[in-house]
Amino acid sequence: MQATQALDAGTLSRHREFEREAAPHMNVLYNYATWMTGDRDEADDLLQETFLKAYRFWDKFEKGTNLKAWLFKIMKNTYINMYRKDKREPDKVDYDEVQNFYNEIRAESTDPNDLQQQIFGGLLDDEVSTALEALPEDFRTVIILCDIEGLPYEEIAEFVDCPIGTVRSRLHRARKMLQTQLYDYAKQRGYVTLH
Repeated sequence: MQATQALDAGTLSRHREFEREAAPHMNVLYNYATWMTGDRDEADDLLQETFLKAYRFWDKFEKGTNLKAWLFKIMKNTYINMYRKDKREPDKVDYDEVQNFYNEIRAESTDPNDLQQQIFGGLLDDEVSTALEALPEDFRTVIILCDIEGLPYEEIAEFVDCPIGTVRSRLHRARKMLQTQLYDYAKQRGYVTLH
């Protein structure tokens, strides 16, 4: 009986620690999942898979390192596995163990006025969204994480697994590509004037 109580206390402690540490990153991960998938339902699925895997491997996370970057890497790998490689089945996870946790923190953590709502609520015109989608993935990723999500270069570098200088270079090139693609759009709306 005491072993079961100790196990339950240990599980509860692990659950609380994970919730305390990971839940604050849910909105930014959801926003990025929405950008990657282009669909809210798929973004929900991707976010859920990400948190399930993160919870499952919580004991492998090295405390004191960048949790947000670790979660982004899990999301990126999950996305690749779920949506890019022949639509294979994702690894099986014990959903019963964390389903209640996911529903709990999703309800508490998602702000209906978050950035994703603003973006997909009409903040960006179709031309801008189309231009973003037309960027090569490496460039689109850094511009979304930096200019839309507001992540610092260091976190982006950890997420994309490259030096900060490469992040800066990709960001500069992505902005130039967008500038070129959106020149006529900006001119039509009066953002660019001819001298």
